[in-house]
Amino acid sequence: MNSLFGVYECNADAKGRVMLPIAFKKQLTKELKGGFVMKRSIFSKSLELYPMATWNEMVKEVNKLNKFVKKNVEFIRMFNYGVVPVELDGTGRLLISKDMMTFAGMNKNIVMAAAGDRIEIWDTKAYEKFINDSTSDFEKLAEDVMGGINPSPTDTE
Repeated sequence: MNSLFGVYECNADAKGRVMLPIAFKKQLTKELKGGFVMKRSIFSKSLELYPMATWNEMVKEVNKLNKFVKKNVEFIRMFNYGVVPVELDGTGRLLISKDMMTFAGMNKNIVMAAAGDRIEIWDTKAYEKFINDSTSDFEKLAEDVMGGINPSPTDTE
């Protein structure tokens, strides 16, 4: 799967159903039939939506952890807490459960934002606050994370 891109504002209905944006449907054409996995984000009050194949690859790595190391077992437990399979209904909507909506502080207005191989799902106000608060630090973050990466001569040809 290629890296996803785009940020879209969406509305959840009273039951937590949200239409997957058409742009994401087009990017995920091959993955739609396989379904998705939704989980709580580790680093923010948001949700993550993974295509099933991407999720399975990530879980393979997690399952390599030694289960006789307490820290690993605790990580695995928390990593999998609240993970649910998700499929689009006949009209292209996905259901965000009440407990997931509560965890992420979501109401009706949400944002779906591409994040590499997954989609982050945020409450609109929380997403805007995160982006606005992080903008001033992004220059330093970009330099810290990407500044030491120099393309090799074969990469530029």
